[in-house]
Amino acid sequence: MRVTQSSGLEPVARPGGAGLDLNLLLALDVLLEEQSVSGAAHRLHLSEPAMSRTLGRIRKALGDPVLVRAGRRMVPTPHALAVQAEVSAVVERARALFAGPGAADLRTVTRTLTILSHDAVAAAYGPALFARAAKEAPGVRLRFLGESHIDAPMLRQGTADLELGGIDAPPPEAHVEHLHDDRMFGVARAGNPLLEGELTVRRFAAADHVTVSRRGRLSGPLDAALAERGLRRRVVGSVGTFTSSLFLLLSTDLVGLGTLWSRPLTDTLGLVTFEIPLELPPLPLGMAWHPRHDADPAHAWLRDCVRELMRPPSGTSG
Repeated sequence: MRVTQSSGLEPVARPGGAGLDLNLLLALDVLLEEQSVSGAAHRLHLSEPAMSRTLGRIRKALGDPVLVRAGRRMVPTPHALAVQAEVSAVVERARALFAGPGAADLRTVTRTLTILSHDAVAAAYGPALFARAAKEAPGVRLRFLGESHIDAPMLRQGTADLELGGIDAPPPEAHVEHLHDDRMFGVARAGNPLLEGELTVRRFAAADHVTVSRRGRLSGPLDAALAERGLRRRVVGSVGTFTSSLFLLLSTDLVGLGTLWSRPLTDTLGLVTFEIPLELPPLPLGMAWHPRHDADPAHAWLRDCVRELMRPPSGTSG
């Protein structure tokens, strides 16, 4: 379903009815993804004036502005956001139909795949994923979105293609695949006084802690486990991202938390990880996606990459 400038985005006749330009669906899909007329023109090998005319035809067909100016950028209208996922799904099904039988050649695919995840996922596994994309699917662009403080159906809306991490509340129609159970450990700088001598649960709770929370929460599952022992952790503050917490730990005597999949970051920064002297529940790690992506070769490639890259480290301990 590749559209080139020479195609001119000409209408395709619909038998027994008015003209239906199927290419407008492709153009709409790209416009909503790029949120830029110039970006969409480049993707579709069109001039900017031609892309602007196409946007005008889309607006007329939908009876909606689709993209509106907001300062120096363009943003989709509520109606455009509401139909984006379905438009993307129709375009993907059309690509699969016209690709014919057999596996798609990922080296010829031009797509943007959006991953919704904890910021540490992009930092720890992004380099390997970008390297694989450059080698196996050079036309695929990867876009990482950080977790928001507002819960929104991003998979259903099509804002994200894959959710990765602790899958808390996926839409009921989403596919959820369990990757492995992770576990929590403590993180501190080398030389932190907490690491001197025997680490008891009381010493651990009495240390100055920093939490990581997109909503600014100062407590979590660890605090529930401490409460069962009649203890309360001394939390002095919170930050919104895991990576920012690591830089706090580097230059203070604060204590933080990490998981096995964040070890590439803590090890790179030279931070010390240690076992927490508590029985803590496992942390399920998984990925979720909307069923419309099941047969999409590019999405299947992304899922395979994630499965391989995020295998639990063998023989790894805190």
